[in-house]
Amino acid sequence: MTPEHREAALELWLIWLIIAVVFGVAEIFTLTAALGVLGAAAAVPAVIAALGLPLPLQLAAFVVASVAGVVLVRPIALRHMSRPQLERFGVDALVGKRAFVVREVSDRDGLVRIDGEEWSARSFDDVTVIPEGAVVNVMRISGTTAYVYPQE
Repeated sequence: MTPEHREAALELWLIWLIIAVVFGVAEIFTLTAALGVLGAAAAVPAVIAALGLPLPLQLAAFVVASVAGVVLVRPIALRHMSRPQLERFGVDALVGKRAFVVREVSDRDGLVRIDGEEWSARSFDDVTVIPEGAVVNVMRISGTTAYVYPQE
């Protein structure tokens, strides 16, 4: 291989790397798992080009890596992306929990203890007044206020 050809082959790695980055950025906006796989596949010929191997070998490596990624990796990625979240986190995890009334709860004021933490509280409807010591269910959380309903 002549020095000119070797220099051209070494510059191809940068082109492959740019292609990989463009596919990766496009994947961020589409979330299809296809463009990310193609971006990863473009990194393979970038390494091959950096070693100075010829363009046909780079193209063959890109095709093989792309097909392998689309056939093997993409279905697994899609399965993980479509899996429902099993656990709720943050304040969403408090909805449905049992709480204890620390200070009488009305539609305007109140205080409850949920999992050892005290929260300002309001009754879930406008007419119910819940006495101190009662057990309630957390119906929803809005900001730092728990909307509760008496447990039956």
